[in-house]
Amino acid sequence: MASKFILSISALLFSLAMLAQNDDSITIRKIANEVLTNGKAYDNLRFLCKKIGPRLSGSANAQKAVEATARMLKEAGADTVYLQPCMVPHWVRGTKEKGYIQMAGGTRKELHLCALGNSAGSGNKGVSAGVVEIESFAELDTLGTPVIKGKIVFFNFPMNPTYIETFNAYGESGRSRTTGPAKAAKYGAIAVMVRSLASNPDDFPHTGVTIYNDSFPKIPAVAISTNDAAWLSKQLKLKMRLTAYIQTNCSMLPDAPSFNVVGEIRGSVHPGEIITVGGHLDSWDLAEGAQDDGAGIVQSIEVIRAIKSAGIKPQRTIRAVMFMNEENGGKGAAKYLELAKANKEKHLFGLESDAGGFTPRGFSLDVSDQAFEKIMGWKNLFYPYGASNFTKGGGGADIGPLKTIGAGVCGLRPDSQRYFDVHHASTDVFENVSRRELHLGALNMAALVYLVDKNGL
Repeated sequence: MASKFILSISALLFSLAMLAQNDDSITIRKIANEVLTNGKAYDNLRFLCKKIGPRLSGSANAQKAVEATARMLKEAGADTVYLQPCMVPHWVRGTKEKGYIQMAGGTRKELHLCALGNSAGSGNKGVSAGVVEIESFAELDTLGTPVIKGKIVFFNFPMNPTYIETFNAYGESGRSRTTGPAKAAKYGAIAVMVRSLASNPDDFPHTGVTIYNDSFPKIPAVAISTNDAAWLSKQLKLKMRLTAYIQTNCSMLPDAPSFNVVGEIRGSVHPGEIITVGGHLDSWDLAEGAQDDGAGIVQSIEVIRAIKSAGIKPQRTIRAVMFMNEENGGKGAAKYLELAKANKEKHLFGLESDAGGFTPRGFSLDVSDQAFEKIMGWKNLFYPYGASNFTKGGGGADIGPLKTIGAGVCGLRPDSQRYFDVHHASTDVFENVSRRELHLGALNMAALVYLVDKNGL
Protein backbone atom coordinates (compact mmCIF):
# COMPACT_ATOMS: atom_id res chain seq x y z
CA MET A 1 0.00 0.00 0.00
CA ALA A 2 2.79 2.41 0.96
CA SER A 3 4.62 1.70 -2.29
CA LYS A 4 1.47 2.45 -4.30
CA PHE A 5 1.11 5.74 -2.42
CA ILE A 6 4.72 6.68 -3.15
CA LEU A 7 4.26 5.82 -6.83
CA SER A 8 1.12 7.95 -6.96
CA ILE A 9 2.91 10.91 -5.38
CA SER A 10 5.82 10.48 -7.81
CA ALA A 11 3.43 10.36 -10.75
CA LEU A 12 1.67 13.49 -9.50
CA LEU A 13 4.93 15.38 -9.07
CA PHE A 14 6.04 14.31 -12.54
CA SER A 15 2.74 15.48 -14.02
CA LEU A 16 3.02 18.83 -12.25
CA ALA A 17 6.58 19.23 -13.55
CA MET A 18 5.42 18.48 -17.09
CA LEU A 19 2.60 21.00 -16.77
CA ALA A 20 5.04 23.64 -15.53
CA GLN A 21 7.39 22.94 -18.43
CA ASN A 22 4.48 23.17 -20.84
CA ASP A 23 3.57 26.60 -19.41
CA ASP A 24 7.21 27.66 -19.73
CA SER A 25 7.34 26.41 -23.30
CA ILE A 26 4.30 28.52 -24.17
CA THR A 27 5.79 31.61 -22.53
CA ILE A 28 9.16 31.15 -24.22
CA ARG A 29 7.43 30.70 -27.56
CA LYS A 30 5.67 34.00 -26.91
CA ILE A 31 9.02 35.65 -26.19
CA ALA A 32 10.53 34.09 -29.31
CA ASN A 33 7.69 35.20 -31.55
CA GLU A 34 7.95 38.72 -30.19
CA VAL A 35 11.73 38.98 -30.73
CA LEU A 36 11.77 37.31 -34.14
CA THR A 37 8.84 39.36 -35.42
CA ASN A 38 9.19 42.73 -33.72
CA GLY A 39 12.74 42.71 -32.36
CA LYS A 40 14.57 46.04 -32.19
CA ALA A 41 18.10 44.78 -31.53
CA TYR A 42 19.23 44.94 -35.16
CA ASP A 43 17.89 48.46 -35.66
CA ASN A 44 19.49 49.57 -32.40
CA LEU A 45 22.78 48.05 -33.52
CA ARG A 46 22.60 49.89 -36.82
CA PHE A 47 22.25 53.17 -34.95
CA LEU A 48 25.10 52.34 -32.58
CA CYS A 49 27.42 51.40 -35.45
CA LYS A 50 26.47 53.83 -38.21
CA LYS A 51 25.39 56.93 -36.28
CA ILE A 52 28.04 56.66 -33.55
CA GLY A 53 30.74 54.20 -34.59
CA PRO A 54 33.87 53.32 -32.56
CA ARG A 55 33.35 53.86 -28.81
CA LEU A 56 36.73 53.69 -27.10
CA SER A 57 36.57 54.60 -23.42
CA GLY A 58 37.06 58.30 -22.75
CA SER A 59 36.15 59.32 -26.30
CA ALA A 60 33.35 61.62 -27.44
CA ASN A 61 31.72 58.64 -29.18
CA ALA A 62 31.64 56.69 -25.93
CA GLN A 63 29.60 59.50 -24.39
CA LYS A 64 27.27 59.53 -27.39
CA ALA A 65 26.77 55.80 -26.90
CA VAL A 66 25.90 56.35 -23.23
CA GLU A 67 23.19 58.80 -24.23
CA ALA A 68 21.90 56.61 -27.07
CA THR A 69 21.59 53.42 -25.03
CA ALA A 70 19.86 55.26 -22.17
CA ARG A 71 17.28 56.35 -24.74
CA MET A 72 17.01 52.80 -26.14
CA LEU A 73 16.36 51.39 -22.66
CA LYS A 74 13.58 53.91 -22.09
CA GLU A 75 12.04 53.03 -25.44
CA ALA A 76 12.33 49.32 -24.54
CA GLY A 77 10.07 49.92 -21.53
CA ALA A 78 12.49 49.88 -18.62
CA ASP A 79 10.81 51.16 -15.46
CA THR A 80 13.95 53.06 -14.46
CA VAL A 81 17.00 54.17 -16.43
CA TYR A 82 20.03 55.73 -14.75
CA LEU A 83 23.77 56.23 -15.10
CA GLN A 84 26.58 55.03 -12.83
CA PRO A 85 29.57 57.43 -12.99
CA CYS A 86 33.04 55.91 -13.28
CA MET A 87 36.50 57.10 -14.26
CA VAL A 88 38.06 55.30 -17.21
CA PRO A 89 41.45 55.16 -18.98
CA HIS A 90 41.71 57.48 -21.98
CA TRP A 91 44.12 56.08 -24.54
CA VAL A 92 44.30 57.60 -28.03
CA ARG A 93 45.85 56.02 -31.11
CA GLY A 94 46.91 59.24 -32.82
CA THR A 95 47.73 59.33 -36.52
CA LYS A 96 47.91 56.03 -38.37
CA GLU A 97 50.84 53.78 -37.54
CA LYS A 98 53.53 52.88 -40.05
CA GLY A 99 55.86 49.96 -40.30
CA TYR A 100 57.88 47.90 -42.73
CA ILE A 101 60.52 45.23 -43.06
CA GLN A 102 63.75 46.27 -44.79
CA MET A 103 65.53 43.41 -46.55
CA ALA A 104 69.31 43.29 -47.07
CA GLY A 105 68.97 43.68 -50.85
CA GLY A 106 67.03 46.93 -50.51
CA THR A 107 63.55 45.41 -50.81
CA ARG A 108 61.01 46.89 -48.46
CA LYS A 109 57.77 45.19 -47.39
CA GLU A 110 55.08 47.41 -45.89
CA LEU A 111 53.32 45.79 -42.92
CA HIS A 112 49.63 45.68 -42.09
CA LEU A 113 49.86 46.74 -38.46
CA CYS A 114 48.16 48.65 -35.66
CA ALA A 115 49.20 49.71 -32.18
CA LEU A 116 48.04 47.58 -29.28
CA GLY A 117 45.64 49.24 -26.88
CA ASN A 118 47.32 51.20 -24.06
CA SER A 119 50.62 50.96 -25.95
CA ALA A 120 53.22 53.68 -25.66
CA GLY A 121 54.11 55.66 -28.76
CA SER A 122 57.43 55.38 -30.56
CA GLY A 123 58.02 59.10 -31.11
CA ASN A 124 58.18 60.84 -34.46
CA LYS A 125 61.35 59.08 -35.57
CA GLY A 126 60.01 55.61 -34.84
CA VAL A 127 62.24 52.68 -33.93
CA SER A 128 64.31 50.42 -36.15
CA ALA A 129 66.23 47.26 -35.24
CA GLY A 130 66.83 43.64 -36.01
CA VAL A 131 64.01 41.18 -35.33
CA VAL A 132 64.03 38.20 -32.97
CA GLU A 133 61.19 35.70 -33.45
CA ILE A 134 59.79 34.23 -30.23
CA GLU A 135 57.42 31.27 -30.25
CA SER A 136 57.01 30.76 -26.50
CA PHE A 137 57.69 32.63 -23.28
CA ALA A 138 60.09 29.85 -22.30
CA GLU A 139 62.13 30.67 -25.42
CA LEU A 140 62.12 34.35 -24.49
CA ASP A 141 63.46 33.57 -21.03
CA THR A 142 66.12 31.24 -22.44
CA LEU A 143 67.43 33.81 -24.92
CA GLY A 144 67.30 36.59 -22.32
CA THR A 145 69.14 39.92 -22.41
CA PRO A 146 72.15 38.85 -24.52
CA VAL A 147 69.92 38.18 -27.55
CA ILE A 148 66.90 40.42 -26.89
CA LYS A 149 68.52 43.72 -25.86
CA GLY A 150 68.19 46.42 -28.52
CA LYS A 151 66.01 44.24 -30.77
CA ILE A 152 62.39 44.25 -31.88
CA VAL A 153 60.76 41.08 -30.55
CA PHE A 154 58.28 39.31 -32.85
CA PHE A 155 55.88 37.15 -30.84
CA ASN A 156 54.59 34.50 -33.23
CA PHE A 157 51.94 32.63 -31.21
CA PRO A 158 49.39 31.30 -33.76
CA MET A 159 45.93 30.41 -32.50
CA ASN A 160 45.77 26.62 -32.22
CA PRO A 161 43.55 25.44 -35.11
CA THR A 162 42.75 22.12 -33.42
CA TYR A 163 40.57 23.78 -30.79
CA ILE A 164 36.98 23.64 -32.00
CA GLU A 165 36.05 26.27 -29.42
CA THR A 166 38.10 29.18 -30.73
CA PHE A 167 37.98 31.09 -27.43
CA ASN A 168 40.26 28.42 -25.97
CA ALA A 169 42.83 29.19 -28.65
CA TYR A 170 42.40 32.91 -28.06
CA GLY A 171 43.00 32.54 -24.34
CA GLU A 172 46.14 30.49 -24.93
CA SER A 173 47.74 32.66 -27.63
CA GLY A 174 46.48 35.95 -26.22
CA ARG A 175 49.20 36.00 -23.57
CA SER A 176 51.63 37.25 -26.24
CA ARG A 177 49.56 40.40 -26.62
CA THR A 178 48.56 41.09 -23.03
CA THR A 179 51.91 40.48 -21.30
CA GLY A 180 54.41 39.95 -24.13
CA PRO A 181 55.55 43.59 -24.45
CA ALA A 182 56.26 43.87 -20.74
CA LYS A 183 58.15 40.55 -20.73
CA ALA A 184 60.24 41.61 -23.74
CA ALA A 185 61.03 45.00 -22.15
CA LYS A 186 62.43 43.14 -19.15
CA TYR A 187 65.22 41.85 -21.40
CA GLY A 188 65.88 45.16 -23.13
CA ALA A 189 63.70 44.93 -26.27
CA ILE A 190 62.97 48.34 -27.82
CA ALA A 191 59.62 47.36 -29.41
CA VAL A 192 57.33 44.39 -29.95
CA MET A 193 55.37 42.99 -32.87
CA VAL A 194 52.64 40.47 -32.07
CA ARG A 195 50.97 38.08 -34.50
CA SER A 196 47.30 39.12 -34.63
CA LEU A 197 44.87 36.91 -32.74
CA ALA A 198 42.86 35.74 -35.73
CA SER A 199 41.68 32.25 -36.64
CA ASN A 200 42.24 32.64 -40.37
CA PRO A 201 44.97 34.11 -42.61
CA ASP A 202 44.14 37.69 -43.61
CA ASP A 203 45.64 41.14 -44.05
CA PHE A 204 43.83 42.82 -41.15
CA PRO A 205 45.71 43.62 -37.94
CA HIS A 206 43.75 42.95 -34.75
CA THR A 207 44.32 45.26 -31.80
CA GLY A 208 43.64 44.57 -28.12
CA VAL A 209 44.93 45.61 -24.75
CA THR A 210 48.48 45.13 -23.53
CA ILE A 211 49.43 45.43 -19.86
CA TYR A 212 52.76 46.99 -18.94
CA ASN A 213 54.84 46.26 -15.87
CA ASP A 214 55.91 49.48 -14.16
CA SER A 215 59.27 47.90 -13.30
CA PHE A 216 60.31 47.93 -16.97
CA PRO A 217 60.18 50.47 -19.83
CA LYS A 218 56.90 50.92 -21.69
CA ILE A 219 57.96 50.07 -25.23
CA PRO A 220 55.92 50.47 -28.44
CA ALA A 221 53.81 47.41 -29.25
CA VAL A 222 51.95 46.60 -32.45
CA ALA A 223 49.97 43.73 -33.95
CA ILE A 224 50.71 42.61 -37.49
CA SER A 225 48.32 40.67 -39.72
CA THR A 226 48.44 36.87 -39.79
CA ASN A 227 49.59 36.93 -43.41
CA ASP A 228 52.45 39.29 -42.58
CA ALA A 229 53.35 37.17 -39.56
CA ALA A 230 53.55 34.02 -41.68
CA TRP A 231 55.73 35.81 -44.25
CA LEU A 232 58.05 37.28 -41.62
CA SER A 233 58.46 33.95 -39.85
CA LYS A 234 59.42 32.31 -43.12
CA GLN A 235 62.06 34.96 -43.86
CA LEU A 236 63.58 34.63 -40.41
CA LYS A 237 63.69 30.84 -40.62
CA LEU A 238 65.51 31.19 -43.95
CA LYS A 239 68.09 33.28 -42.04
CA MET A 240 67.32 36.33 -44.17
CA ARG A 241 69.01 39.53 -42.97
CA LEU A 242 66.39 42.14 -42.22
CA THR A 243 65.40 44.98 -39.94
CA ALA A 244 62.00 46.25 -38.89
CA TYR A 245 60.81 49.84 -38.61
CA ILE A 246 57.80 50.86 -36.48
CA GLN A 247 56.28 54.27 -35.88
CA THR A 248 53.30 54.73 -33.58
CA ASN A 249 51.74 57.94 -32.34
CA CYS A 250 49.58 56.78 -29.43
CA SER A 251 49.48 58.20 -25.92
CA MET A 252 47.73 57.74 -22.60
CA LEU A 253 45.82 60.82 -21.42
CA PRO A 254 44.51 61.42 -17.88
CA ASP A 255 41.56 59.27 -16.82
CA ALA A 256 38.23 60.57 -18.11
CA PRO A 257 34.71 60.57 -16.62
CA SER A 258 32.23 58.12 -18.10
CA PHE A 259 29.24 55.95 -17.15
CA ASN A 260 27.65 52.55 -16.98
CA VAL A 261 24.09 52.71 -18.33
CA VAL A 262 21.47 50.81 -16.33
CA GLY A 263 17.84 50.05 -17.10
CA GLU A 264 15.62 47.85 -14.98
CA ILE A 265 12.21 46.31 -14.56
CA ARG A 266 11.37 46.26 -10.87
CA GLY A 267 10.38 42.87 -9.45
CA SER A 268 6.79 42.42 -8.36
CA VAL A 269 7.44 39.86 -5.57
CA HIS A 270 11.17 39.94 -4.71
CA PRO A 271 12.34 43.35 -5.91
CA GLY A 272 15.48 43.13 -3.75
CA GLU A 273 16.75 40.13 -5.72
CA ILE A 274 18.53 41.23 -8.89
CA ILE A 275 19.12 39.45 -12.17
CA THR A 276 21.69 41.32 -14.28
CA VAL A 277 22.02 40.96 -18.03
CA GLY A 278 24.59 42.96 -19.95
CA GLY A 279 27.45 43.57 -22.35
CA HIS A 280 30.13 46.22 -22.74
CA LEU A 281 29.41 49.55 -24.39
CA ASP A 282 32.98 50.52 -25.26
CA SER A 283 34.72 49.21 -28.36
CA TRP A 284 38.10 49.50 -30.02
CA ASP A 285 38.69 52.38 -32.37
CA LEU A 286 39.47 50.50 -35.59
CA ALA A 287 35.84 49.80 -36.54
CA GLU A 288 32.25 49.97 -35.33
CA GLY A 289 32.35 47.39 -32.54
CA ALA A 290 29.39 45.55 -34.05
CA GLN A 291 30.14 42.03 -32.81
CA ASP A 292 32.36 43.19 -29.93
CA ASP A 293 30.27 44.18 -28.17
CA GLY A 294 27.49 46.10 -29.85
CA ALA A 295 25.69 42.78 -30.27
CA GLY A 296 25.71 42.08 -26.53
CA ILE A 297 24.52 45.61 -25.77
CA VAL A 298 21.48 45.51 -28.03
CA GLN A 299 20.63 41.94 -27.04
CA SER A 300 20.56 42.98 -23.38
CA ILE A 301 18.25 45.90 -24.20
CA GLU A 302 16.09 43.49 -26.18
CA VAL A 303 15.69 41.26 -23.09
CA ILE A 304 14.00 44.18 -21.34
CA ARG A 305 11.83 44.98 -24.36
CA ALA A 306 10.81 41.37 -24.99
CA ILE A 307 9.80 40.71 -21.39
CA LYS A 308 7.77 43.90 -21.30
CA SER A 309 6.17 43.29 -24.69
CA ALA A 310 5.29 39.69 -23.81
CA GLY A 311 3.35 40.95 -20.79
CA ILE A 312 5.55 39.13 -18.28
CA LYS A 313 5.63 40.66 -14.80
CA PRO A 314 8.91 39.42 -13.32
CA GLN A 315 9.08 38.47 -9.66
CA ARG A 316 12.63 39.73 -9.32
CA THR A 317 14.27 42.92 -10.55
CA ILE A 318 15.73 42.47 -14.02
CA ARG A 319 18.54 44.89 -14.73
CA ALA A 320 20.20 45.49 -18.11
CA VAL A 321 23.66 47.03 -17.78
CA MET A 322 25.77 48.61 -20.51
CA PHE A 323 29.23 48.27 -18.93
CA MET A 324 31.87 50.85 -19.85
CA ASN A 325 35.59 50.14 -20.32
CA GLU A 326 35.76 46.37 -20.62
CA GLU A 327 38.36 46.56 -23.38
CA ASN A 328 41.22 48.40 -21.70
CA GLY A 329 40.58 48.70 -17.99
CA GLY A 330 37.45 47.04 -16.59
CA LYS A 331 36.50 50.16 -14.65
CA GLY A 332 32.77 49.87 -15.38
CA ALA A 333 32.54 46.36 -13.95
CA ALA A 334 34.56 47.42 -10.91
CA LYS A 335 32.22 50.35 -10.28
CA TYR A 336 29.13 48.17 -10.67
CA LEU A 337 30.46 45.71 -8.11
CA GLU A 338 31.53 48.52 -5.77
CA LEU A 339 28.04 50.04 -5.79
CA ALA A 340 26.38 46.65 -5.40
CA LYS A 341 28.40 46.10 -2.23
CA ALA A 342 27.86 49.64 -0.94
CA ASN A 343 24.10 49.37 -1.48
CA LYS A 344 24.05 45.85 0.02
CA GLU A 345 22.25 44.52 -3.06
CA LYS A 346 21.37 40.86 -3.38
CA HIS A 347 22.48 39.63 -6.80
CA LEU A 348 21.01 36.27 -7.77
CA PHE A 349 22.27 35.83 -11.31
CA GLY A 350 24.30 37.59 -14.00
CA LEU A 351 24.17 36.86 -17.73
CA GLU A 352 26.66 38.38 -20.18
CA SER A 353 26.75 38.48 -23.97
CA ASP A 354 30.29 39.26 -25.15
CA ALA A 355 31.07 36.56 -27.69
CA GLY A 356 29.41 38.04 -30.76
CA GLY A 357 25.96 38.03 -32.29
CA PHE A 358 26.39 34.76 -34.15
CA THR A 359 24.05 31.74 -33.98
CA PRO A 360 23.54 30.87 -30.28
CA ARG A 361 24.67 27.40 -29.23
CA GLY A 362 24.18 27.49 -25.47
CA PHE A 363 25.43 28.98 -22.21
CA SER A 364 28.50 28.58 -20.00
CA LEU A 365 27.61 28.60 -16.32
CA ASP A 366 29.60 29.34 -13.18
CA VAL A 367 27.01 28.38 -10.57
CA SER A 368 26.69 25.93 -7.70
CA ASP A 369 26.30 22.24 -8.53
CA GLN A 370 22.71 22.39 -7.32
CA ALA A 371 21.93 25.40 -9.52
CA PHE A 372 23.65 23.75 -12.48
CA GLU A 373 21.47 20.67 -12.15
CA LYS A 374 18.39 22.86 -11.92
CA ILE A 375 19.31 24.76 -15.09
CA MET A 376 20.14 21.49 -16.88
CA GLY A 377 16.51 20.53 -16.25
CA TRP A 378 15.49 23.37 -18.58
CA LYS A 379 17.61 22.20 -21.52
CA ASN A 380 14.75 20.79 -23.55
CA LEU A 381 13.05 24.20 -23.51
CA PHE A 382 16.00 25.59 -25.49
CA TYR A 383 16.22 22.84 -28.13
CA PRO A 384 13.80 24.60 -30.51
CA TYR A 385 15.93 27.75 -30.40
CA GLY A 386 19.38 26.19 -30.85
CA ALA A 387 20.96 27.11 -27.49
CA SER A 388 20.71 23.90 -25.47
CA ASN A 389 24.45 23.29 -24.92
CA PHE A 390 24.79 24.09 -21.22
CA THR A 391 28.34 23.71 -19.91
CA LYS A 392 30.32 24.68 -16.85
CA GLY A 393 32.51 27.72 -17.46
CA GLY A 394 32.84 31.44 -16.89
CA GLY A 395 30.37 34.27 -17.23
CA GLY A 396 32.56 37.01 -18.69
CA ALA A 397 34.76 39.92 -17.68
CA ASP A 398 31.95 42.29 -16.64
CA ILE A 399 29.54 39.84 -15.03
CA GLY A 400 32.18 37.56 -13.50
CA PRO A 401 32.98 39.79 -10.48
CA LEU A 402 29.39 39.36 -9.22
CA LYS A 403 30.37 35.85 -8.18
CA THR A 404 32.28 37.42 -5.27
CA ILE A 405 28.96 38.59 -3.79
CA GLY A 406 27.16 35.29 -4.23
CA ALA A 407 25.64 35.54 -7.71
CA GLY A 408 25.65 32.72 -10.22
CA VAL A 409 27.16 33.95 -13.48
CA CYS A 410 26.66 32.90 -17.05
CA GLY A 411 27.74 33.72 -20.60
CA LEU A 412 25.87 33.35 -23.87
CA ARG A 413 27.90 31.08 -26.14
CA PRO A 414 27.26 31.66 -29.85
CA ASP A 415 29.02 29.73 -32.59
CA SER A 416 32.61 31.00 -32.45
CA GLN A 417 34.08 29.98 -35.81
CA ARG A 418 33.81 33.43 -37.44
CA TYR A 419 34.29 35.60 -34.39
CA PHE A 420 38.06 36.01 -34.66
CA ASP A 421 37.79 37.10 -38.29
CA VAL A 422 36.43 40.41 -37.00
CA HIS A 423 37.44 40.61 -33.33
CA HIS A 424 39.31 43.89 -32.60
CA ALA A 425 39.81 44.49 -36.34
CA SER A 426 38.56 46.95 -38.95
CA THR A 427 36.19 44.24 -40.17
CA ASP A 428 34.00 44.46 -37.05
CA VAL A 429 31.23 46.38 -38.79
CA PHE A 430 27.45 46.27 -38.88
CA GLU A 431 27.40 44.57 -42.29
CA ASN A 432 28.99 41.48 -40.74
CA VAL A 433 26.07 40.90 -38.35
CA SER A 434 23.05 38.78 -39.26
CA ARG A 435 19.71 40.10 -38.03
CA ARG A 436 18.39 36.56 -37.63
CA GLU A 437 21.37 35.31 -35.62
CA LEU A 438 21.43 38.44 -33.43
CA HIS A 439 17.75 38.08 -32.54
CA LEU A 440 18.06 34.35 -31.88
CA GLY A 441 20.69 35.16 -29.27
CA ALA A 442 18.46 37.80 -27.68
CA LEU A 443 15.46 35.50 -27.40
CA ASN A 444 17.54 32.75 -25.75
CA MET A 445 18.89 35.27 -23.26
CA ALA A 446 15.37 36.46 -22.48
CA ALA A 447 14.20 32.86 -22.06
CA LEU A 448 16.95 32.08 -19.55
CA VAL A 449 16.28 35.29 -17.61
CA TYR A 450 12.58 34.40 -17.52
CA LEU A 451 13.27 30.91 -16.15
CA VAL A 452 15.72 32.11 -13.48
CA ASP A 453 13.26 34.81 -12.44
CA LYS A 454 10.38 32.35 -12.16
CA ASN A 455 12.24 29.47 -10.50
CA GLY A 456 15.20 31.03 -8.73
CA LEU A 457 18.49 29.13 -8.43
